[in-house]
Amino acid sequence: MNIKQLKQLPKVSQLTPGQGAEFAPGVNVPGDTQQPPINLNTPGLQDQINALAELRAEEIVRDQQQARILARNGRTFTKFDAVNDVIDNQTEVVTAGLWSDGIANLITHHTSSTQTTSQRRYYVDTYQKNTSLTGSAVQYSVAYGHALGSGSDSQGQLNDSPSRAVYSQYKQLLLEPTDSRFTVNGTDTDSVYVINFSRARTKEKLDPGNFELPLANITSRDSNATGSVAIGSTVYTLIDDSNQSGSPTIGSSGRVFNIVSGSINNGIHNPTSPVYYGLVYPDYGIMVLNAKTLDANLGFTTNTGSSSEGNNHFGMFHSISGSGTITNPATSDPYGFQARNAETITSTHYFVRIKNAEYNFSNNPSFTTGSVGEFAQSSFVGDPKVYITTIGMYNDQRELLAVAKLSQPLLKTFKNEALVRVKLDF
Repeated sequence: MNIKQLKQLPKVSQLTPGQGAEFAPGVNVPGDTQQPPINLNTPGLQDQINALAELRAEEIVRDQQQARILARNGRTFTKFDAVNDVIDNQTEVVTAGLWSDGIANLITHHTSSTQTTSQRRYYVDTYQKNTSLTGSAVQYSVAYGHALGSGSDSQGQLNDSPSRAVYSQYKQLLLEPTDSRFTVNGTDTDSVYVINFSRARTKEKLDPGNFELPLANITSRDSNATGSVAIGSTVYTLIDDSNQSGSPTIGSSGRVFNIVSGSINNGIHNPTSPVYYGLVYPDYGIMVLNAKTLDANLGFTTNTGSSSEGNNHFGMFHSISGSGTITNPATSDPYGFQARNAETITSTHYFVRIKNAEYNFSNNPSFTTGSVGEFAQSSFVGDPKVYITTIGMYNDQRELLAVAKLSQPLLKTFKNEALVRVKLDF
């Protein structure tokens, strides 16, 4: 019973045996036949009872405080308060340069001699630097697809030409089950170029509105584009129309935007009547370009001959890489393939609260000396000093799950407290 409750009890004139009341020292117990019953109305008696109760309450509070201090001084774990110390399910969209090392503008493009002839008939991998150099990695791949298998040689295998396989693969991946052709601005197309970004580069998705594909015009090429491909001086830049008003098309492959002529800085060229070049599937990190539009505007002269080994995707590679040798008059820099990725990060924030009386000692052997564990530094007596460098995150079984490293050691003494926010992303 606390002081407040004790004061609220009604005053009575007598106490009888068996009522379980507490008594002040020196007062006769009711029922003693040698003494009269206690009269609580005796002047000053109620004040004595209140004073003794308050003293007892203060002793209890001091004992509890001392127990907490002793517990904190020897504490090695602190349990998080789920209400006040943990904030979970915090989400934010983070964007970064899509290419290796977080670069957003890719100017140099390389192929690899290690890619086999069989692989090169289907696609060509593109690297950001010579494959002999450290850090060289695939950035994107280029393929050519034709619904009927034109532009590539089946080499005697019925209906098994690379261009047919490529078209079928991306059709099944990106289109609805009822669609048999890619449709650009309302027109079906049998002949497409595909740019497939490395999944490690796109992370969750390609960031809509933040890519710009430069394509140089082709002045001449061999029927097999693994041979001579001559690049002109004209460069077209392509973007998506995600910044236009209206919602994107949503399909089984996620969002779909049109690829149109334009630039990131200036937007769509002629927005009232844009030139449509293809489709982009940002959630898959894939661009599909209409070969007929490229033939008409950039001179691609795509080989669509029957059983003809065209390797058209190498023509696309030369168009992209060739743009990097041409100066952009708007920036006075070479044209680059600009792109960014985007991902939604879910975070949980843990607030590690370290009070002044907590974690002021170390179990490092250098902290003490001698057989009785005296402080190695005499100045630590009454004022120990330690540095916090790491915070361990444990489960209820005290199994280490994660480690958070501080950017620099944090001084901890009885004179200061610390609040460290640990952010866990997943």
